[in-house]
Amino acid sequence: MALPETESPVSPRTDPPVDDPMAHSSSQDHRRGRMPLSRRRSRRREALIFLAFTIPNLTLIALFTYRPLLSNVYYSTLQWNMGSPTARFVGFGNYVRWFSDPHSWNYLRITAIFTIATVGGTILIGLLIATVLNQKLRGRNVARAVVFAPYVLSGVAIGLVWMFMFDPQFGVIAPVIRAFGMTPPNWYNSPGWALVMVIIVYIWKHLGYAAVVYLAGLQIVPRDLLEAAALDGAGKWRTFRSITLPLLSPMTFFLLVTVTLSSMQSFDMIHAMTRGGPVDGTTTLMYQIYREGFVTGRAGYSATVATILFLLLLGFTLLQMRFLERKVHYS
Repeated sequence: MALPETESPVSPRTDPPVDDPMAHSSSQDHRRGRMPLSRRRSRRREALIFLAFTIPNLTLIALFTYRPLLSNVYYSTLQWNMGSPTARFVGFGNYVRWFSDPHSWNYLRITAIFTIATVGGTILIGLLIATVLNQKLRGRNVARAVVFAPYVLSGVAIGLVWMFMFDPQFGVIAPVIRAFGMTPPNWYNSPGWALVMVIIVYIWKHLGYAAVVYLAGLQIVPRDLLEAAALDGAGKWRTFRSITLPLLSPMTFFLLVTVTLSSMQSFDMIHAMTRGGPVDGTTTLMYQIYREGFVTGRAGYSATVATILFLLLLGFTLLQMRFLERKVHYS
């Protein structure tokens, strides 16, 4: 019996492999652990774009920030009077002189009092104003603009205006104090009251800045958390302390750093209102830099005080970033 014929299986047609140089190179790079050529070109192009955008900025920072900083450190090692063609190298002599001068510690104390009072007052009052302006009030946008306006004004102009307001005879503050049955203090002849006066004006100028920063934070607080706290029976103060305030910690940390740096470098209002007096009662380290460099002409000693102030600013910033940033709650 003959078996039926069956078709023999036909093997599929296979073309000879095409020699692809790019695929061959990629496979060799992969075997050797190297990055493919196309990716290397892409990385090189991205690096060139990055350098094209950053080199101009880095050049400007190096010329106008780091170069003057290093020059100031060098000048602090010289005994040099402003305008003199010669200078004598004294090493750390200016630093020894500053630390051995009893007036230096008084200037440092005044700087600490001024910084603590202005930073604390600016942040606390700014938070209070931001909380009020975050409510649904008539004319809220106008009030926000009015609160922020002093921050963009000149510190010298504000100092001159407030100097006349604090005048014990013609100012508008003295009658208000007398209306409460009190005697107006002698703002310009008492070192303590002069410092209080400058602190008040500084806080008034900068509280709008803190209020705007806090207002931006209050507007991004999740409403569902506030509603859940209200349903649980939490009062407004408990909700603010347990929910709102922790969520505002990034803004608080930002303000602590920026307002501290600004306060320790404050000069214009002090110069316009008190010129460091009376009896050096408002002379901060920043004002001492101006006095030593442009009044007495001791440029080398002024550079020494500037270097000490820079080190203090750097130390406070590092401490804040090292310890306070741990308590910041980033949502």
